[in-house]
Amino acid sequence: MGALSPTLRGQEATLTCATHSHLPREIPIAHLEVTGETAGCFHLTVTDELEQSPKGWTESQVSDWLRLIGVKEQYIEKLYEEEVDGQILLSLNENFLKSKIGMKLGPAHLIIQKRDELINTKKKSQEKKKTSSGKKKQLEQENIDENTTSEGTPAQIPEKDQAVVKDREAAQEQNVFTSKEDCRPRPFDQEGIDFIYVKHRVLQPESGAFNLISPCHEFKSLAVAAALDRTRLQAKFAKEVLKFATGCMNIRSNGTIHFGVMDSKEDTGNVHGEIIGIPIQEKDIYVDALDHIERSFSSAKEHVRQCVRPPRFIEVMDRESTEKRYVVEVDIVPSISIVKNKVYKVGLPSFIESSNKVVFEKETILRRVGSKTEPVLDKDISDFYERVKDRDAQREEAEKNLFFGAPDFCQDLGKKLKMLMASGKKFIDKDKWFILVTNKFNPDDLCNLNWLLNMTMFCVFDFDPDSKISGLCSKYLQHHVANIHSLQSYRISGDMSIKEFTSQLHLFEQTSWIFCHGRTDFKGNDSPCDEMTWIKTKMTVLRESVSLICKQILPKGTFQVVFLLTSPVEKPLLHTFNEFFTDMEGHEDIICICESQKNFQKWQSFAEGSCGTETVNNSSVVGMKMSHINATLQQIQSVNACAKKHLPVFVKGTCLLETHEEEKMYSLEILTVDHCDETSKDFIDEEKEKIDQQFYRGGRINWLNFWLAEHNYVGEVIERDAYQEVSNSVNDTLKWNADQTPVNSINIYHHPGSGGSTVARQVLWNNRKSLRCAVVKPSYSAAGVAQHAVELREYEEKDPQRCLTVLLLIEDSDKEYLDDLRHELEVATNTKRILYGTLCFILLSCRRSHDPEKRCRESPLQNVSVTHKLSDQEKRKFAGKRKVLEAQYEPEFLLTFVLMSEGFDEKYVQHFVEHLLQGIDSKPVVTSLILYVALLNTYVQNSFISRSHCQALLALTIHLERFRQHEFENSLGDQARLVFLHLRDDKTHIESIRIIHPLIAREILQQLLGGKQTQSSLAMDLLCNSVLFEHRFGRDEYLSFLKALFIRRSRISKGDKYDSLFSPLIEHVCEKEKSPDKAIELLKEAFQRFHNNAFFAQQLARLHYTYEKFEEAKYWAETAAKQQPNNSYILDTKGQVYRKWFQAKCKAIENANVPKTPQNIADAVETALTALDCFQECEKAAEADMENSNSSGFFSEVEVGCSLLKLISSTQVFANRANGHSECMKYLSTPEYIPEEVEDAWRPFHGRLKKLNKTMQDALEWISEDLSYFQTDIGFDEETPESPEEKISHPLKWLAKKSSEYGKYFSETYFNALQGESIPTNLTPFKKRMIIYYLGGGNMTSILFNLTDQKDAVPLLETILSLYPSNPKMAKFGQKDIVNYIMAHLTLNCLSPQIKKVAPLKELQDLCYQFPTDKRKCLPSALFLLTLLFWPEDHDTNNEKETKYEIVQAAVEHLKKDYLTKMKDIPQRKRRLYTHFFLGSGNGLDKFVHKRKFESVTKVFSITEKRMKWFRGEAWKKPEIATMLNRVSGWTEDGMVYLEGPRKKKFNILPLHVPSVPHSNENITFYLGFTFRGPVACNILVKQ
Repeated sequence: MGALSPTLRGQEATLTCATHSHLPREIPIAHLEVTGETAGCFHLTVTDELEQSPKGWTESQVSDWLRLIGVKEQYIEKLYEEEVDGQILLSLNENFLKSKIGMKLGPAHLIIQKRDELINTKKKSQEKKKTSSGKKKQLEQENIDENTTSEGTPAQIPEKDQAVVKDREAAQEQNVFTSKEDCRPRPFDQEGIDFIYVKHRVLQPESGAFNLISPCHEFKSLAVAAALDRTRLQAKFAKEVLKFATGCMNIRSNGTIHFGVMDSKEDTGNVHGEIIGIPIQEKDIYVDALDHIERSFSSAKEHVRQCVRPPRFIEVMDRESTEKRYVVEVDIVPSISIVKNKVYKVGLPSFIESSNKVVFEKETILRRVGSKTEPVLDKDISDFYERVKDRDAQREEAEKNLFFGAPDFCQDLGKKLKMLMASGKKFIDKDKWFILVTNKFNPDDLCNLNWLLNMTMFCVFDFDPDSKISGLCSKYLQHHVANIHSLQSYRISGDMSIKEFTSQLHLFEQTSWIFCHGRTDFKGNDSPCDEMTWIKTKMTVLRESVSLICKQILPKGTFQVVFLLTSPVEKPLLHTFNEFFTDMEGHEDIICICESQKNFQKWQSFAEGSCGTETVNNSSVVGMKMSHINATLQQIQSVNACAKKHLPVFVKGTCLLETHEEEKMYSLEILTVDHCDETSKDFIDEEKEKIDQQFYRGGRINWLNFWLAEHNYVGEVIERDAYQEVSNSVNDTLKWNADQTPVNSINIYHHPGSGGSTVARQVLWNNRKSLRCAVVKPSYSAAGVAQHAVELREYEEKDPQRCLTVLLLIEDSDKEYLDDLRHELEVATNTKRILYGTLCFILLSCRRSHDPEKRCRESPLQNVSVTHKLSDQEKRKFAGKRKVLEAQYEPEFLLTFVLMSEGFDEKYVQHFVEHLLQGIDSKPVVTSLILYVALLNTYVQNSFISRSHCQALLALTIHLERFRQHEFENSLGDQARLVFLHLRDDKTHIESIRIIHPLIAREILQQLLGGKQTQSSLAMDLLCNSVLFEHRFGRDEYLSFLKALFIRRSRISKGDKYDSLFSPLIEHVCEKEKSPDKAIELLKEAFQRFHNNAFFAQQLARLHYTYEKFEEAKYWAETAAKQQPNNSYILDTKGQVYRKWFQAKCKAIENANVPKTPQNIADAVETALTALDCFQECEKAAEADMENSNSSGFFSEVEVGCSLLKLISSTQVFANRANGHSECMKYLSTPEYIPEEVEDAWRPFHGRLKKLNKTMQDALEWISEDLSYFQTDIGFDEETPESPEEKISHPLKWLAKKSSEYGKYFSETYFNALQGESIPTNLTPFKKRMIIYYLGGGNMTSILFNLTDQKDAVPLLETILSLYPSNPKMAKFGQKDIVNYIMAHLTLNCLSPQIKKVAPLKELQDLCYQFPTDKRKCLPSALFLLTLLFWPEDHDTNNEKETKYEIVQAAVEHLKKDYLTKMKDIPQRKRRLYTHFFLGSGNGLDKFVHKRKFESVTKVFSITEKRMKWFRGEAWKKPEIATMLNRVSGWTEDGMVYLEGPRKKKFNILPLHVPSVPHSNENITFYLGFTFRGPVACNILVKQ
């Protein structure tokens, strides 16, 4: 093979054969066609020239073919002489060959036979090609998949970018491979035109004279000559120009000769008319070349000079290279005034190599004949001269016509601009994003930009480096907030999701201003550069950023790109158009606005090649002044330009809310006094009915709905009873109250779809003039929202103490977020030192619940319910409104309203859906879509499918026209149009659909599936639908809904009906469809679909063990644990597998009635020990996890331990003997003792069984300590998808019970102890300790539990104390024993202060001296007792008090450290510090009042309300509490609370409720509580 001639992608390459090649047969010339490209590697097809259709063969190709079939050379030469080409070959017959060519019969017959065979094979192969093209594409795809091994392998490209790469390649192939783009020539003979050519585009073929005014064209590649020296190049250039010019002048026609454009003679690799360009170092070479005119023409030289224009140099833009090339063009204009009555002769210059100089040929008359320039032959000369007059007359007529031509047709540019900007609608859609691409602005135009300030701007690609100083950016920043970025900012790192990227750049919140050409005012490294440097350095980044926006952030149809060209267009801007055009797969959403025709030319010449002249003209508005554009576009904007907004102020007036200040508070949707007043009157008249209908169909209420009702454009919005209740709560809260907390909450709980959100928004709307109201936008952190809320409160107010209350609406957020927000706001008001009693914020929370009324009963003061049931009064209101609406609108536009007025009656819903679904099966794909959405809406709260997903599913890949309005709705069919509600994301404006109501979704699911299909098979279809799963836009949301469908459990705390073990769909498949196997199949499929996600494996483990398939459960638990080895929840599941397995084995032993020999139970024992190992692993992971607290491992360890002890003690070896129990205890607690019956059977686990006592005691201690720190009486809402298996609902009770059970197994004499007989004297300390455990004295929490469960508590505690030595001081007590002993005395004293057995305080204090002197070695419970017992008494001397304070302060210091370790990084609101005792008014032990004593005072309230009452200080005012407790004195300093008393070192006391601390430095009194964090101050009051 010869070398491959270099070519560009999409062009043919030519290979010349060596004498012997490895092709199937000898071919003189082979064509290589590029059929595809993957990862930088070309796929080529080799075709020989003769494989082309014979019709197009030349004479020499016919000769080649004749040689190939074996015809003699003499005949071949004869046929060549007779000019037989392919066309003639097809019409030959034997007769012609014999008579005219003189062939013998044999060869003539051979030629005809072979020719006919050739024609037949061609026909067949073409048919084959047609049928196989489909298969070929598939095979190519497979080859691509197999062969991608070079640099850009899909494996190395992040998954989310692969699709983008493929799309871009496809789009580029579309652009390059199909055919080369056409282009127009530069406008003829016009001065000052800014024009550009694009390499490889093709001009119309060379032409002859047409009407004398339209120029004829001639092309010369000049590829070889351009590299010659000056003299040779000038001679060549002048020869071609003067030859062409003379030809044109002699026939009086305008013309242009183009150099750098392919003429077919000179080149085989390119097509005729293809723009290649020539490199030019010195332009004057070409200009000076025309000096040859003086020597080439003997007369009329000045005429030629006048008709031949100087050369024009038009730059050639190359998308692949940065080399500068030009097309050189010379225009010829033979005006009649110059050339009249003349004929021109020229002597053309030629460079003669032999003499090395330029010589001039004999003068000749030349003329244009067709597309060639030819000499006039001698025989025609006289005729040529005779016809000069005719030609002059024609020229004169043509010039006159040009001068008196019809005036330019004036387009209606205003109408065109409106149509383009509003996509054919009457108004610009305010939810559509605009991307602006612009260059330098004329300063005068900057005052005509109101239309632009009103647009919803996503980003601006700004090519003006001075824009921030004096251009568009500086003007925009006066009115709006914009984040300034460079192109580099749009580079996304591989591990970052689109969601993270958009929030990092604050896209969708504030306009992103991208400086594409550097910035002059920026100190960083981003300076402007010339065009070529830009193409080298910034081109790739621009491509990436455009691709990211169009392919991953904004779906097609949600945005429009506006090129606003206000100054001359440079190449980078053209590249930007090319990138948008490629990535948006077309021009439909690209508009160009340009004031100057001159600036537009270059843009037009470039854009036409991509999308054709007509399209460019149709999508461009040229020649309209900026002031006219401004006025025109404001007419079609729904909002009046630069409207002023106002907020209410404290002194009852209003203040102006600046737009850029509002945009800084982007996490809030702020409601202004004059909200919606800025809406244009035309827009209201046009859209009011549509807005009204959307609401009554089930859409979320819009502020405009209230505005329209308030201004009587539509009927009023019904106020439900709950509205009055919430309004009353708001008004009550606003009444001044000295105990008012700065942040107050009101909760609305509502049935899904019952109008809770409408009630909440009504409250905000009606309070907007007296309070500052805002809606919290979803997905912002509590800290960010709090910061913005504080800014809103203080905006334009002088004094933070005197501001209006802010009413914040928070929708569908969990309790944790609300607590967070509340905490952040409290901290903020505290920092601002707002006076206590000032109400700053009201949090109006609106949450879904399946039992709103129950929530109301829990806390009637704080909660309001909205249900599907209507009260009588509401029924009357709804019935009246229904009549009015039915007269106005079609029934299908009132679906949700009618349902509501029927109170969502089940039968009504059934009939309604039945009626709706009649005749639905028109398009199966639409039915599938309805089912998919119904399935998601039924099982996943607030789920939806993005419109972009739906379009992908319905295969709406047709290139939608610019004025698309209903193409998506039209593709749905009637039923789908009725049941689907179109939503728009508040932040991104991306559209999505859901079914009009969750109850309708559930009913549609049941009726559409009927008996034909199960929900499990539908879920499987949805899961396996690759179109939806892999669709890029809105992917994160879609996948999160899909995950939730299979994993998310129901939680009452999240507004569900019940707490479930699995996701409701999985439970439905298991219980209603009775097919656990299908549920398992679903989860397995999901596991693979979600890239072997560990949480799906966890669910599979749980599902398998639920149905006692333990081997499989073990496999899945291990799979999950391998992937997430440090996740305590997954390790807990692994433990649960063995725990359930152990339970199943125990059950099997019981049911089988087999004797419980050590051998028979060995297997079960081993399983239990494995479970214990797993739970211990889980505990370690939980301790190491700083962000979650998971205690399930400890609880499960104790549960399994107790069951294992029960099994061991019931073995025949121990159960059937008189002293069996003590044998068992001896075996478990004596290291070296092993009864021979169990020695072999249990050999592998003797060591582990002997540790059982210790590990269980440690776990019980850990739980006790944990419960001592934190409040346990509050139902916790923190749910994670992997939350622990077995929730312990009453941990205190559970701990008391399990501690006792544990003690029972290890104490043989518990019978005697219980019956009150004298305790045997020979009991070892270990046995005594176990009996104490059994009686409930084993740990601090169990002892204190006696205060809750008081039955028999006194005798029990007395018995416990009797087991301790009579002289404890002398006994060698361990720390735990001392703690338990003291706690037993304290508890007994709380229960019955008169009892003699309680040791005096002094004695207990003395015992405390046995705690380690190094406080770091003390247990938290020991430190807690030191703070309690050494609290000074009133009668102590000053020195005694000081000594005690020192002990207390040392203990507190270490308590605090332990507390912070225990606390981890869990936010403050979860720090539910538990106060065990309060300082009372008694003496000795009587001064400790346990919290349980207060319970009687607040018994009537629910737990959350009780907390509120304590926090707000209401409960402290009860006279019963005042008599029980003792107030202590102190002071505050810079927000810190200090205790009066200690002299050496200030004693800082933690305030339990931070907002109650006065901001100024004051003398105070407070109640003192004792916690495991140290003493706390409650109910702080300033001393009067």
